[in-house]
Amino acid sequence: MDKLVLPNEVFLEEVASLLSEGREVTLAPKGSSMLPFIREGRDSVVLRKEPSVKKGDIVLVRLEDRFVMHRIVREEGERLTLMGDGNLAGTESCTRADVLGTVITILRDGKPREPSDGKLWQKLLPLRRIILGIYRRII
Repeated sequence: MDKLVLPNEVFLEEVASLLSEGREVTLAPKGSSMLPFIREGRDSVVLRKEPSVKKGDIVLVRLEDRFVMHRIVREEGERLTLMGDGNLAGTESCTRADVLGTVITILRDGKPREPSDGKLWQKLLPLRRIILGIYRRII
């Protein structure tokens, strides 16, 4: 089978279009910003445009110059603050209108799992460096 490689911007624009039509999209995420809950090369995610989003949801958003898939860690009216589960610091801000889709299922080795709300992981933020350091050594 031939493999077609597209730049992320082109591919994710098509994903955004499909989500806006009300379709579900399955994709294999890249990067380590959602470790340990979503791992590149092992997991895929199913996204759907939901009528509303809330703190704890994992969302795909279009920022000015890029797309990110991170967890909502704060809501302030229409403003959302996002942070990757694998990040130790740093957040992104967006509006609810920037949300293209919500992760409704994580496929781990092909088996569906419901995403957690991340509440416990958020409380462990001060210990994340240690936990992620151990996790990266054992995977």
